[in-house]
Order: sequence, then C-alpha cells, then structure tokens
Amino acid sequence: MERSSSDRSHRAACRHVVVIAPLQALGVFVFQAFELVFAIVLVAGVFVLSGSRTAFAAMLVSLVMATVAAIFRLKAPSILDINLFAGAWLITGITLGCVVAPAVFGSGRVTYHHVIGAILLYLAIAVTFVALFTFMGSLVPKAFSGLSLEDSPALASNLIYFSFVTLTTTGYGDIFPVHPIARSLCNLESIFGQLYPATLLARLVTLELAHRT
Repeated sequence: MERSSSDRSHRAACRHVVVIAPLQALGVFVFQAFELVFAIVLVAGVFVLSGSRTAFAAMLVSLVMATVAAIFRLKAPSILDINLFAGAWLITGITLGCVVAPAVFGSGRVTYHHVIGAILLYLAIAVTFVALFTFMGSLVPKAFSGLSLEDSPALASNLIYFSFVTLTTTGYGDIFPVHPIARSLCNLESIFGQLYPATLLARLVTLELAHRT
C-alpha cells in the first residue's frame, strides 16, 4: 500500500463518520461542503492504491452521483437525492472493499499499512450497509422503527450511527428493524461485524508467523 494515499483515505473516512456527519446533523450547513472534499480524497486514494482504471471510474461515477444529489437537495429535497447519495455510498463502499481487501489479506510482512487498511475496510463495510439501509427505508417507509427516511441534515448521521451499532452488535434499541428484509440486512451486517475481526486477526497472526520462520 502507498502510505500517504491509504492514510488520507482512512483519515477522510474517519472524519466523515465521527466529525462531519454529526456536525451536519446539528445544522452546520458549511460542513456539507466537506462531503465533496471527502469524495475527492477517496477517488484519489483509490486510484493511487489500486492503479485500476475501473476502480477510478467507479469512484468518479460515485462522485458525480453525490454532486447531482447535492444540487437536487439544494433546489428541491426529495427521495431522489437520498437514493442518489445512497447509490454513491454503495459504489464507494464496494470499490473500497475491492481495492483494500487484497492488500490487507495479501501475503507479506504485517506492517502499519495492513492495520490502517484493515480499519478502512471495516469502515467500508459500514458504509455499504448505510446505502442498503437507505434503499430499504426508501422502498418501505416503516422498515425501521425510530428512523424516518426524510431528507434532513440528521439523516446521514442517523444512518451511520445505526450501521455501526449493528456492525458492532451494540444494540442500544432506539432504532431497530421491523421489516423482514431489513432484519435480514441487520443480521448480515452483524455477522460481518463478528467474523471480520476474528478472520483479520487470524490472518495477521499467520502472516507474522510466516515472516518469522
């Protein structure tokens, strides 16, 4: 992995999840501009990490979708811009996963970059399910209890919060799935959340032991 690009992608993802989304939920409108910066950093990071034109093109499509959604939101907020944002996040999550996973689980000595990549991959899983939950909520308005899929500054923060609560199996209970398909998606994410750390730890230990022999 290229250290600078993987670090930038990791920091950008963490900032959006931990800082930008909550500030946007509080109504600090200026922070919505950081979504565009965040997307640009991810596009550049993915291109440097993979060198794949396909991955780069996918991230560009994601960026265009997010930009169009932002324009629609400013003119007339609707379910369309929500789904465009969700589509952009879905493409971003899947592309990041495809780019980062081979580097994280590939052969070679365990380094700082493997750890950073593993964290980025974990965030990509959560982002992917944010998009899936959004699609589910837009198709079935009452699929989740405690979560209303209305175009508001707090929507992204609520979806990210619910995705990580599900991924880490924290289960606070303020938001929970009601529709059978929504429950299946939550079950799937919680399984990823439990199996990923164990699989990752086993792989890193195996790589380290192989290097020492």
